[in-house]
Amino acid sequence: MKKCALIIGHSEKDPGAVNEKACITEFGFNRGLAKLIDKYVCPSAVSIELVYRDVLYSKLPEKVNRLNPDFIISLHCNAFNEAASGTEVLYYHKSSKGFEIAGILQNELVQALHLKDRGIKGKSAEDRGGYLLRYTDAPCVIAEPFFIDNDNDLQIAIQNQFALLMAYINAIHQVVAKIQL
Repeated sequence: MKKCALIIGHSEKDPGAVNEKACITEFGFNRGLAKLIDKYVCPSAVSIELVYRDVLYSKLPEKVNRLNPDFIISLHCNAFNEAASGTEVLYYHKSSKGFEIAGILQNELVQALHLKDRGIKGKSAEDRGGYLLRYTDAPCVIAEPFFIDNDNDLQIAIQNQFALLMAYINAIHQVVAKIQL
């Protein structure tokens, strides 16, 4: 059986991006989503290991590596200027399996939310988010399905929470079925 480490981006103390009007943080949104993914993913196909960031960011790859997952998905939400919109998935630019996983996840997320397809983006270790992508042993991707500071993106994500949940579950099952891990 394959194991997916599902990282809940940010923490209670560092909740990440926020939508001030709705009082919803990146951490709060993704914590609930991660618990549902864990509950509804097919347990005979893949085991989910929820990972909270209770260590310094620089220690997060080490914490994840100790779990010995086959692949890693880090749940996030984008934020920029309250107007940027869309879906993207980040992967380590030298990881062919990360590239494949990112493509599967991006396709599912775009189909679920119907937001602008910002594509999959290869990152180096020096880029934002790149440290985690580079220093985890298993292929790792960072999901940014919508811009939480954009009221319209957030509304779409909330209205389509079930579709978003199913997008993650479908992507996880596809990764296990299609990619040699």
